[in-house]
Amino acid sequence: MWVMYSALHGISACDGSSPGDAGSQARAPAHGKTGAVFCEFAYRTKKSWSRTRRVIAKAEQIEGKENPRYLVTALDKEAWSAQKLYEQLYCARGEMENRIKEQLSLFADRMSTETLRANQLRLYFSSLAYVLVEALRRLGLAGTEWAEAQADTIRLKLLKIAAQVRITARRIWVRTVAPIPGRRFSPRPGRRCAAEKEERINLVAHSQKRSKSA
Repeated sequence: MWVMYSALHGISACDGSSPGDAGSQARAPAHGKTGAVFCEFAYRTKKSWSRTRRVIAKAEQIEGKENPRYLVTALDKEAWSAQKLYEQLYCARGEMENRIKEQLSLFADRMSTETLRANQLRLYFSSLAYVLVEALRRLGLAGTEWAEAQADTIRLKLLKIAAQVRITARRIWVRTVAPIPGRRFSPRPGRRCAAEKEERINLVAHSQKRSKSA
């Protein structure tokens, strides 16, 4: 497979018009939201390409301006239609790159020690930290305001804070200082643990009551 992204501005699209003009403007709603049209055409450069190649064109209109995108590929069009290839394959590749960039916020690029092994160990620690933060975001923060927060935001606003934890018979209290952003936020793990603990207490009380009555 050979896939390459390129800004081939000025090339005509399938219907002979510029990929960023009337095609996407016609699909864009009148209230200014985005609209996109996908098509494909064959193209060959004058010197650098040895043969004609398949080009996927995305004509998009965003907030009053054109946003054309082009994807050059050797994948078969019977297996991959223009829109399917762009949205499911190419955009997924870009999402993987975003996750790699996100790990840099957890100091994956720090190489301030003298030896290669020490720097490699720091990278291992950073990778492990990202896996834990991703699990927290996917499982513990689902359905909350931080469900799609960046790893660095979770680290600064949820993990890198001082708090006092107090466990009572029915609740788990987390006390923080007043200026912390999202102070009233309650992660799902805490609520789940408190509910499970309360359920266990009720079961114990119920079993004790049954044993006394017997």
